[in-house]
Parts: sequence; C-alpha cells; structure tokens
Amino acid sequence: MTDTAASDADSAIGRLAAHSIALITDLQTPEGAYPASPTFSAYVGYSWLRDGAFIADAASAAGRIDSASRFFAWCADVIARRADKIRWIVAETQAGRTPAAEHMLPARFTFAGEDGTDEWWDFQLDGYGTWLWALVEHLERHGLDGDAYRDAVALTIEYLLASWERPCYDWWEEHAQHVHVSTLACIVAGFDAVAKVGLVDERLTERVQAESIAIRRLIGGRGISDGHLIKWLGSTAVDGSLAAAIAPLGVTDARSDVGRRTIDVLESHLTVDGGTHRYLGDTFFGGGQWPLLTCFLGLAHLAAGDRDRAEQLLDWAAGTANAALDLPEQVAGHLIAPGMRQEWIDRWGTVATPLLWSHAMFLRLGLALGRIDEADLTDGAAR
Repeated sequence: MTDTAASDADSAIGRLAAHSIALITDLQTPEGAYPASPTFSAYVGYSWLRDGAFIADAASAAGRIDSASRFFAWCADVIARRADKIRWIVAETQAGRTPAAEHMLPARFTFAGEDGTDEWWDFQLDGYGTWLWALVEHLERHGLDGDAYRDAVALTIEYLLASWERPCYDWWEEHAQHVHVSTLACIVAGFDAVAKVGLVDERLTERVQAESIAIRRLIGGRGISDGHLIKWLGSTAVDGSLAAAIAPLGVTDARSDVGRRTIDVLESHLTVDGGTHRYLGDTFFGGGQWPLLTCFLGLAHLAAGDRDRAEQLLDWAAGTANAALDLPEQVAGHLIAPGMRQEWIDRWGTVATPLLWSHAMFLRLGLALGRIDEADLTDGAAR
C-alpha cells in the first residue's frame, strides 16, 4: 500500500470511528440501555445484555466512562428487580425441580427494563456472564469502585451457578437443545472476572472459582474436536462466535495449540474474502458475512500475534459501512443460503443497519490496533 493509500485508509477509519462512538452514545437511552438497532423491526425497543455488554466495553475502551457506567447501572437495576425470581429459580433448581425455559430470565429487555411482550427465543445465558466480564473490565480500566454493583453481581452469579450446565439458545437465538461453547466462555469469563476483583463475598467467590475450573475442564474436554473449539458440546462444527472465547474474553489462550487451531478453522471454514460467517448452514438473511464477527476474529489474530491479518479484517469490516457510515449486521457479498434471503426481508425488512454491536466491535479492534486514536474519538464527541 502506498503512503497516500494508507493515509486515505486511516482517514476513512477515523471518520467511521467518529461516527461509531457518536452513534453509540447518542442512541443510548435515558435509562442507560443501548438499543440493538434503532430501526430494525425485530430489534426496535430492546437491549440485549450480551450485545450491550460488548457495546459498553467498546465505549469504555474509547474513554466514554459515563456511558459505559450508565449501561452497567441499567444492568444492575434489571437484575435487582428480578431478585425474587432469581432466588426462586435457584431454590427450584437445588430442589431438583428445574424451571422450564420460559420461566428463566430473558436475553433482552425493554429500555425500561421490562420483559418483552412479543414471542422471542429468550432463554440465553451468555449475556449474564458477559455483563459481569465487561463490568470488571470497565472498573479495572478506569480505576472505578464496584460497590454499587455488588448485589446485582451476586444475584447474577447465583443464577449462573444454578443454571450454567443447562442447554439454552446460543448467541443467535438458535439450537436451544445444546450446551454452547461460546456461552460457556461468556460465563467462565464472567466468573473469573468477578473472582479476580472480589466483587462477591468469600463463600460465593470459592463457589465461583470451583465452577470456573469445572467449566474450563468441560470446554477442554467435550468442547474440543480435532484440536479446536466447537459450536456446541458433541459437535464437530465451528461458529464465528468462538473467536470471542480467544479475544477479548481470553478464556482460550490465543497462542495455545487450541487457540491457534481454532483461529485457523474459523478462517478456513467461515471466512470468505475477508468477511466471517456465523456458521456453515446459516440461513438467516441468506447467511451473509458479519462485520462484528470479523472484528472478533481480528482481535483473536491480534492476540495470537498476527497484526497484519487483524488489520485486513478491520479494513474489511470498515468497508461494509454504507454512505451514511452505518455498519450493518451482515452483508450479502457471499451468502451461504442465497435462496433464503428474500424470505427474511419479507418477514422483517432489510438487514439491521446500523447495528450498534457492529460499530462497537469495529471500535474495539481499531483501538486495539492503534488505528483509532483520541483525535478520532474527540471528533465523534463533538458531533
């Protein structure tokens, strides 16, 4: 790349970074929630714990301390308001009367912190681990006190301790009959983070540490096939979300044999022309390439020491922005199931654009690479 081309590319990254941070902070609700997408019919009015936690992590890394703190306060309020339900779930589970999936906590909430009123594939555990991980990252990154979150953290831990072994929906609201390795990675990352900083009492910390060991053993045994992480226990397939287990969650060492092998398989099985698919067999909007997953893979490459590949993946993700600099949920450049694309458009409209999670992961990778600097983000704050 010539010096002029490199300068143009960096300028484009900077403009997208400014837009991304402004979009995330401007769309954050008065309650502190991050909308998944402001216009997509199936997502309007909702905030996911998983998506939101990764968005908050990006905001925190970008220096938007108040924005991230407001989201975590919203999470804590959502959890605290369900204290009685959590205690009931824990008691029923301990008594051998495991509650049905429809009685478990949901994956997404209205901005006011209420359960949704429409039918959704709600029983997902990943978000509950992810918000714990992202909270601790935020507290440590900025030297903040976590006392205000202790009760909600303890309730979340109790819920996950009682529930982590159960099958549930994955990141994509699919395959509820399985235990998903990406979900386990989110949970163990949350457990390890909380135990590290002592956000819960000694008794609960000891339980968390013991269960963290059990989860890691499970991932290291039934969560691996042919030397790489797998989509769910007992599978041989991979999923784009597995890159998150390597980075930023750090559950699997990027430089370990399993980490390197997982990165290689995600590249060879799911990444086409620089963009990463969710999984083979995906039919959602035809099964396109996801900018946010491409950025997760970039973070994994960077953690493994391959900066050049991480840069290429960042540039591909940035290239999916439309004329308004909005990043989509997925693009149709390479479809796994092209015949299914129109069916989803007819059902829900065109692909979610902007998707705040896509903007968050672009920021997170760009910041990690040093391709986004303070001046870019200051420009965004001035918008």
